[in-house]
Amino acid sequence: MTLSDSELNKVIFLDIETVPQQKEFELLSEEQKKLWEQKAKFDSAYKAGEISLSGTYQRAGIYAEFGKIICISFGYVALEKGQKELRIKSIFDGSEKNLLLKLLELIQGFDAETLLCAHNGKEFDFPYICRRLLINGLKIPKLLDLQNKKSWEIKHLDTMELWKFGDYKHYTSLDLLANIFNIESSKKELDGSMVGKVYYEENNLKKIVEYCELDVWVLANVFLKLNSMNTISKAQTKFL
Repeated sequence: MTLSDSELNKVIFLDIETVPQQKEFELLSEEQKKLWEQKAKFDSAYKAGEISLSGTYQRAGIYAEFGKIICISFGYVALEKGQKELRIKSIFDGSEKNLLLKLLELIQGFDAETLLCAHNGKEFDFPYICRRLLINGLKIPKLLDLQNKKSWEIKHLDTMELWKFGDYKHYTSLDLLANIFNIESSKKELDGSMVGKVYYEENNLKKIVEYCELDVWVLANVFLKLNSMNTISKAQTKFL
């Protein structure tokens, strides 16, 4: 997909950070423990006896049924005095429901031409958000709702899908794309596997938000590269 400069400002880049619903497996109810054990049976390390059942729960944050969203960061490209400027804003709250209500309020302000872009978003970010909205008793907004939509009506972009060029067997991480395009990595101090520990043990949501915002900066620049456009430096980025 190739966009012109005038179409670029229609794209909203986003990334979410998620963690397990509880700090540790032992805090789950007995019913939840049984349900998690059913999920853990598909973990190869658990099946091989290389990790305990409670150890597998560290990965619970990647499943919307057992995890929750703690931060959503957004970015968009604006033209400032003829130069591109990336602007990034985050939503974070101690209550996931309050966070999602703020998300819905923000989405209401998007126009009909808005396109949402995430890396592996069609497999993770977008469905995860929709599932957590329903779990919290909230309605899925039109921009995220895929029910009864034709493929050309879906306003979602996915940099991993764009990089596949139709090869459905090919998985490429955002960090790898950043590397091959000479974009600075967002994972120098933190990566997705460490978010749960930073949230529950260090109680450092600020660090997670900063990491999420850097992921959006990388995502936007990867998207620009995939559209044969110049990247945007951190000096040209405003963190709102």
